[in-house]
Amino acid sequence: MNLSARAGGWRATTIRVRLGFAVALALLPVLVLSGVQSVVFLQREARDQRANLVGAAERSAATARARIAAGEVLLQTLTPGSVGLQCALRLNDVRNRLPGYANLIRFDALGRVACAAATVPPDPRRRERAWFRALAQGAEIAVASDAGIAYAREPALLASVAARDENGRFAGALSAVVTLASLRPEKEDRSLPALSEVALADRQGRYLSTTRATAFPSTLGRRLAGAARTRPTLWLDRDRDGILRAFTSTPLVGQDVYVLLSAPSPGVVSWAWLNPVSALALPLLAFILALAAVLMVTERGVVRWIAYLQRVAALYGRGRYAAHPFRAEAAPPEIRRLAEALDAMTATIAARDAVLKETLAHKDDLMREIHHRVKNNLQVISSLINMQQRALADPAARAAMHDTRQRIGALALIYRSLYQGPDLKRVDLRDFLDELIAQLIMSETGKGAPIRTEMAIDTLIIDPDRLAPLALFAVEAITNAKKHGLGEEGGILSVGFHVNDARAEFTVTDTGEPGKVAEVGEGVGRTLMTAFARQLRGEVIFCPGATGGLTARLIFPTPDADAKQEPEATSP
Repeated sequence: MNLSARAGGWRATTIRVRLGFAVALALLPVLVLSGVQSVVFLQREARDQRANLVGAAERSAATARARIAAGEVLLQTLTPGSVGLQCALRLNDVRNRLPGYANLIRFDALGRVACAAATVPPDPRRRERAWFRALAQGAEIAVASDAGIAYAREPALLASVAARDENGRFAGALSAVVTLASLRPEKEDRSLPALSEVALADRQGRYLSTTRATAFPSTLGRRLAGAARTRPTLWLDRDRDGILRAFTSTPLVGQDVYVLLSAPSPGVVSWAWLNPVSALALPLLAFILALAAVLMVTERGVVRWIAYLQRVAALYGRGRYAAHPFRAEAAPPEIRRLAEALDAMTATIAARDAVLKETLAHKDDLMREIHHRVKNNLQVISSLINMQQRALADPAARAAMHDTRQRIGALALIYRSLYQGPDLKRVDLRDFLDELIAQLIMSETGKGAPIRTEMAIDTLIIDPDRLAPLALFAVEAITNAKKHGLGEEGGILSVGFHVNDARAEFTVTDTGEPGKVAEVGEGVGRTLMTAFARQLRGEVIFCPGATGGLTARLIFPTPDADAKQEPEATSP
């Protein structure tokens, strides 16, 4: 795995993320504890709110029952004097003094109106009504939510007491018409939960009066029908707006009229809305602020300075050792000490780099001097061989000495190219071949017909280890072409060097002598060229031309391709 891949893998765990995770982990118990406390408070709040709702319903029903009881006492008080000419005036005066009563009526034993504070609608079947029969059969009081006819312009109850003569016989009834609005608890009652709504309903589930109709279910179903409700009942249901609310019902008058209270359900959302600061907001806000503070401090106190030191280190990597982290003086002590250590390390590297450069320069000078001396020695040897060649009378011996001198001259040219070039380990093959071919051609000038050369050479940087066998191959190929491919009349010598990806091809082609078929011999030249090709890990091919000439082709891998193959060859 390379460094870039490792950097990409660690990017998700930077200092910001690690410190943020550590702080989040440290604050997690506090947040969990706050959540647990919130749940406990929620349960307690729900329990208290439901208890308050039930208690408010009981108090509301008790208040309404007290008003009805007060009406009963009033009716019993008015019973002996509810006849005569002043009856209507007296009843009207009482009705005006006491709020909540729509009418006060005196009925005779047959159910006819004997006296009333206001107009009474006619009811031919009044004597047959259940409430009237109950009074006639001995009941002292009867309260009816459905008296058979409407005794008021708004929903009302009919509370009645029996009137009896001096012999105790049933003599009629005195009824009070009590409006439901006066019995309904007020929403402003502090005992009611917030956002509560109040309604009155009969035992069949029909609403008689509501403060807001949409705050109650569209129908009560069987929750009140036919059941003996002596205690408040609590349940959860959705109102007509689809909102979950808590409902409680309490009997108001016997089992005929019920007080209904509706309040928002004490769930998590509503409870959190009612208690946002103490429940969830403060712990969560503290958690977020702590994380934000850690990230900000990390960014300003650590990450910013690390990025600055990275930029300084990048300058050092480009060799600009004069740059110093002066801005780090304002950094925290730990970062400042790191910057000082980095600056000291850079000074040491710069000093060591200067020593190494000086040593390398001295070594290069020594190597150039060695190459120069080797070249001079080869030139001396070449001169000695030239003198020996002149003293020989045998043409074969003279030719052999000439070939040897050319080989030594090629080696001397290699060393001269090394110490005169910019790099002691690399040589531009194009410039070298230009000079080598000129040297080989010029060595025969004036001894025969002129030779015209055609060269097409690509650029290739090559090391001395490969340059030596290639140069000696060129010497043998060109020498062979001059000897055997070009006659007394001269000709054309074509030299080509082409690089194709990982392969290089060096060719020497002569035009041949007219009327003579080129032949590939088995002499020393071919043996040497084959050996030089083997040193280059290549192959040599001799191709006779159609006009009688001969082409010597050397194909070998380029230095880059050869370097890629070496690790594979040495691997087990």
